[in-house]
Amino acid sequence: MKKAKIYIPNKNPMQSGTGKSNKWVLEYETKNPTNNPLMGWESSSDTYSELKLEFSSKELAVNYAKKRKIDFELIESKKRKTVKKSYADNFLK
Repeated sequence: MKKAKIYIPNKNPMQSGTGKSNKWVLEYETKNPTNNPLMGWESSSDTYSELKLEFSSKELAVNYAKKRKIDFELIESKKRKTVKKSYADNFLK
C-alpha cells in the first residue's frame, strides 16, 4: 500500500517572506531507495516518490488521501510567532 505524508513545507531560509507557506503538500514516501554506484545519488524505481501534490487546505489533502485509500501521516506545523517592532522603540527606552 502507498504511504504518504501531508504537511506544510518550511519557508526558504534565504528569504524573509512567508510566500507559499499556506499550501499543504501530499508527498509519497520512497520505497526501497538504492544508491547509484557511479554518482552516489539516491534513486528508486517507484515513480510515486517523484510526485508532490499541492492543496489549498488540510481538509482537501486529507479527503484526497482517504478517497484514494492512501495511508497518510499528517504533520502539523508550528505557528511562527512574530513580534512587531518599530525603529522608534530603539529610542524610547
